[in-house]
Amino acid sequence: MADLIERARNVVDAFNNSDWERYVAALTPDSVYNEIGTQRRLQGRDTILSALKGWKQAMPDVKGKVTGALESGNEVVLEVTWQGTQTGPLEGPSGTIPASGKRQTTPAAWILDFAGDQVKESRHYFDMVAFLQQIGAMPQ
Repeated sequence: MADLIERARNVVDAFNNSDWERYVAALTPDSVYNEIGTQRRLQGRDTILSALKGWKQAMPDVKGKVTGALESGNEVVLEVTWQGTQTGPLEGPSGTIPASGKRQTTPAAWILDFAGDQVKESRHYFDMVAFLQQIGAMPQ
């Protein structure tokens, strides 16, 4: 089995490059993605992929930079800094946030649980309020 930190970094890299085939291959078919910042719990490859494509639609240039990583057993914790410019609409539970043209930098922690070489479940923690303030969707 390959190094799980390398596999976790591969997930971020696949997202960065909109390599959806590689991203989906990294997930178990019933994978669960808990996006704590938005309070979404998404299950299954197609559902997760749809949500991630939504982020890329809103910020086509968004990229995550892994700044730290820790592996313990079947779990990897990544520290990731996300940066991107909101040039497209962002769909959310309260409606659509129109493109602002503003750049955001959002630090995050992403915990990925592996079953073999694939992600079985993950929890992505980031400050949604700070993100919304940076793109002008919420007062500071």
